[in-house]
Parts: sequence; structure tokens; C-alpha cells
Amino acid sequence: MHLTRYTDYALRVLIYLAVKGEERATIHEIAESFGVSRNHLMKVVQDLSHRGYITTIRGKNGGMLLNRSPQEITLGALVRDTEHELGLVECLRDSNECIITPACRLKPIFNEALGAFLAVLDQYTLADMLGRRQPQLARLMQIATSPA
Repeated sequence: MHLTRYTDYALRVLIYLAVKGEERATIHEIAESFGVSRNHLMKVVQDLSHRGYITTIRGKNGGMLLNRSPQEITLGALVRDTEHELGLVECLRDSNECIITPACRLKPIFNEALGAFLAVLDQYTLADMLGRRQPQLARLMQIATSPA
């Protein structure tokens, strides 16, 4: 299984916003932090906003914030929302033209494997991604944190 760069960037955006907390973040600062394309992030952010994961605020003091708590965002739901093609092999896709599909055992096996993969991801939330590593993540992403 290979997750797309789109899903990777969606995870990074959500992790960044979760670490940032109540402080707004911009696409520019996230792109700079991860060294990724601002244009790619714009598409991801638009989709995350449309799906209700984040809130975007336009204007001079605009930015983005999580729209849900990190405990409410499961990795499984995010992967389902951002991966447009979860078919591991051709027979799991709508465009299946494999001639051995009627007799092949790959389809049920890979369906079971995909279900198990997503079931594991459903057990974890964005909050689980942070845990006690939030201060280390903040340092790595160069997010200034206020002293407690």
C-alpha cells in the first residue's frame, strides 16, 4: 500500500495545526516548515476545509485552525477522505478488466488486508500522533511555543 503525497501533506497540515494549538497558521509557514510546495498545500488545505477538518480565515490576520479537536480526527477517516483510489490491485477498482477475476482469490484477500489496514488506522487519532512528543514536534517544525 502506498499513500499519496496528497494524504501525506494532509497529515502534515493537521499535525502542524494541532501542535500550533489555538494560534493560527498560514499555508506559507507550513510550506516553509516542511519544505514543500505552497501550491500543493493550497489544494490540500482547501479540501481539508471543505471536509470540516480545518477552518480558514481570510484577510490580514487570517490563517487556519483545526475545526475539530485532535481526539476527534481518526487517521482512518482522513485516509479514506484523501485517498481517491484505495484499490490495491486492479480487481478492487471500478475499472477492473482483469480476465482472471472470476477465478482469482486475490480480490477477497486484498479486500481483507485493506480492511485490516484501515481498521488499525481507525484506532488512532491526531492526538495520538502528538502525545508527549508535541514539544519535540514543535521544535522540529520551528513552531515557537509559549512557556507554560
